[in-house]
Amino acid sequence: MWPLSARAQQPTMPVVGYLSAGTSSGDARLVAVFVKSLGETGYQDGKTVQIEYRWAENQYDRLSSIAADLVRQKVAVIAAVSTPAARAAKAATATIPVVFTTIADPVQIGLVASLNRPGGNVTGVTILSVEVGPKLLELLHGAVPSATTIALLVNPTNPNAETQSKNTQEAARRLGLELHVLNASTERDFDAVFAKVRELRAGALLIGQDVFFNAESAQLGELTVRHAIPAIFPLPEFAAAGGLMSYGASRSDAWHQAGIYVGRILKGEKPADLPVMQPTKFELVINLKTARTLGLTIPPGVLAIADEVID
Repeated sequence: MWPLSARAQQPTMPVVGYLSAGTSSGDARLVAVFVKSLGETGYQDGKTVQIEYRWAENQYDRLSSIAADLVRQKVAVIAAVSTPAARAAKAATATIPVVFTTIADPVQIGLVASLNRPGGNVTGVTILSVEVGPKLLELLHGAVPSATTIALLVNPTNPNAETQSKNTQEAARRLGLELHVLNASTERDFDAVFAKVRELRAGALLIGQDVFFNAESAQLGELTVRHAIPAIFPLPEFAAAGGLMSYGASRSDAWHQAGIYVGRILKGEKPADLPVMQPTKFELVINLKTARTLGLTIPPGVLAIADEVID
């Protein structure tokens, strides 16, 4: 009887729900960062905490039902990575703590009351990729000043698509540029997108932040080289794969902080008392090899502010 009695007295292992709009393969590197940082707070996956993974496979309309499933399981915390996942988690529960990562302004989209005092059951990390859209356009224009017609690629199923388009349109008007918004939500759309870029005679392409685009960043980089179009995207993987430029905050840092926050909440802290974290560093990567292939000369002023140059 003693072993049974001893086991009965052991505390139940807390369960963390990991809710992603993306795929397990696309999130693999960031999941490893999250699990490692959670371990830094004393919670080892499979030993002192159980993580239940849920993937929407880039089908954002599935997130509501998946989030509801985690709520029914009465998980201790939901880690909602990406803006669509964060909004689904917030809508699904007002009691279970939610730690998000988002590319948007979490106050503007209604996730929290304020950055310093989130209130309620939700807090997390923002990398403000939607808000840096105008900066991406400025950098692209600075690198390719001859391009007066620019294409912006967004995923129309992303709730941030309208905000990204609006912010970038306003920036384009200030710079005296003509901006055309193009849509893609599956890989099948890419051929039509690049055909439209040629039809519009766009001199450059800005790819908006999106979970689906993130997973396809290397392919998008290769496509821009194949179609000889100067382009910029928030992830460095894009520039490494041949895209002309990338500029954005570190997603690894965001997932690391999310893991830390989940651990702190498991230890008893409340989301309302944990301020939303913001990025402190943005990195600009320029692929000079691609610039030469495209016949471009990157202005010295742009090269001077690059954090990394691929040559």
